[in-house]
Amino acid sequence: MPSHSNGNHSKVYFQDFVLEGFAGGLETQALLFAVFLALYMVTVLGNLLMIIVITLDARLHSPMYFFLKNLSFVDLCYSSVIAPNALANFFSSSKVITFAGCATQFFFLSLLATTEGFLLGVMAYDRFMAICSPLRYPTTMCQSACTRLVLGAYCGGCFNSVVQTSFTFHLPFCSSNRINHFFCDVPPLLQIACGNTAINELLLFGICGLIIVAVTIVILISYGYITVTILRMGSGAGRRKIFSTCGSHMTAVTLFFGTLFVMYAQPGAIESMEQGKVVSVFYTLVIPMLNPLIYSLRNKDVKEALRRLGQKHTAM
Repeated sequence: MPSHSNGNHSKVYFQDFVLEGFAGGLETQALLFAVFLALYMVTVLGNLLMIIVITLDARLHSPMYFFLKNLSFVDLCYSSVIAPNALANFFSSSKVITFAGCATQFFFLSLLATTEGFLLGVMAYDRFMAICSPLRYPTTMCQSACTRLVLGAYCGGCFNSVVQTSFTFHLPFCSSNRINHFFCDVPPLLQIACGNTAINELLLFGICGLIIVAVTIVILISYGYITVTILRMGSGAGRRKIFSTCGSHMTAVTLFFGTLFVMYAQPGAIESMEQGKVVSVFYTLVIPMLNPLIYSLRNKDVKEALRRLGQKHTAM
């Protein structure tokens, strides 16, 4: 419902938004609904399975799997912030979301996306300590240290989310209430704002760019040392195991930060909303679905834990 402001120039400030989503007729919407539903179901099942396996199997109670379990939890919540509402809107005639609902969705989206980025950096540091300083690893990466690192990732995500949400939703939205997207995000919201968005764009590119660059530097330095250490190893079996574990992580890192950079850390992101929708599907649904597959299919320990869990279930 719009509210009116009196003055020399009368403006209408909208309190509800309309998520336009994807263009197309009923058949297109039905196809997209089926794709989104399939992606979301696989995401939920895959990440829940990872959390359950790591929790129940004592052999996976190590720092690496502690971080992986938190990554699965973030991915599960991340996709759940977007997918249910998007699925409901495919066959909705109104597609309305309230101002408070839009702000809440964006807050958790930003929180979880930033947290995932920091977690990927923490996981790279964990592999660096395990491979390059194995004697110091048990004391450096003790339970309390791992907990502090995870809490730090959430705090960093919360800081970015508070800044982005507060600056974005203090803008006046009076030119239109139709968001050219399937969820509330900064670029489409800036397009319908009728105030000066220069500071918001600077914050978006500046903070997101800084986070991506900082975490990428940590990851590159960690894997630089890891590569040198692996090349010095005499054992071929040891090299293959480490390459398998680190390869999984590097795949996840490349997919996640590559899509985020395209969407948020370069100026063209504001201009191309149609391309942005496709990229958004990738990082909000496809990547959370792929992460459990990447880490389980390429990880011998996880595959053995899944086999043991299956045997226990069969025996019962």
